[in-house]
Amino acid sequence: MNIKIVTDSTCDLPSEVVESHDIIVVPCYINLRERSYLDGVEMSRQEFYEKLPTFDPLPTTSAPGSASFSRTYHHLAAQGARGVISIHVSSTWSNVVNVATLAAREIKEIPVAVIDSGTLTLGLGHLVMAAACAAQSGRSLMEIREQVAGMIPRVWVFAALDTLEYLQRSGRVSRLMSSLGGLLQIKPVLCIHNGVIEVEKMRTFGKAVQRVVERVRELGLLEQLSLVHSHAIKKLEDLRNQAQALFPLENTALVGEVTPAIGVHAGPGAVGLVGVKAL
Repeated sequence: MNIKIVTDSTCDLPSEVVESHDIIVVPCYINLRERSYLDGVEMSRQEFYEKLPTFDPLPTTSAPGSASFSRTYHHLAAQGARGVISIHVSSTWSNVVNVATLAAREIKEIPVAVIDSGTLTLGLGHLVMAAACAAQSGRSLMEIREQVAGMIPRVWVFAALDTLEYLQRSGRVSRLMSSLGGLLQIKPVLCIHNGVIEVEKMRTFGKAVQRVVERVRELGLLEQLSLVHSHAIKKLEDLRNQAQALFPLENTALVGEVTPAIGVHAGPGAVGLVGVKAL
């Protein structure tokens, strides 16, 4: 079988992983006033995060147009693909899944299965990578789809944010919660699992990082554990050190810098862990 794997730029997989696993990434958009940028293509992560605190108004994000997905699916069919698995950021966070689904309905040459990952950043990345490995081993579209569906409930993302400001400005939390956070120096901890996003409030960033490690420890035996950050290398090393005992011995931990399409909501200075529970 020649099954191709498509995702979007919120997956945060390193470029070498994307290339080696033959993954097709369709970029989202970062909208800055009169101009839109292809996420992860037309503006570097470093440039974005350095400028983020100065942007006024805050950039907005948008899903790729359905035409982008249609072109991708048609091109893969023309190149000999027998089917496509298209896995995307949680529909509770973005409209990408809906757009991809509309495009998939137009494709008649080959089957296209669109999957709502229920997660984001390297949570999505791990699902995509697993699907790509299965495709490279010759598994069928149905087999890969079932494998991904069974993996989704085992994927957890935890992140310690430096501020509530960007979640509030982007509409992800209420203005009241944001103002209280600024007053009390609250540092939020996000949990994303199976399409549900929860926010815990900690009093210091150090305690937020400890809570992230604690939540991962509570998961028990892990198949994979990776790290994510939004332009926060020094904080990431501290998190890695605190979580060192939790990494599976056979796991080569991925490190993903959160793409601007997610970073605009999380803000700079965030760090997190992405865990996949063992079967």
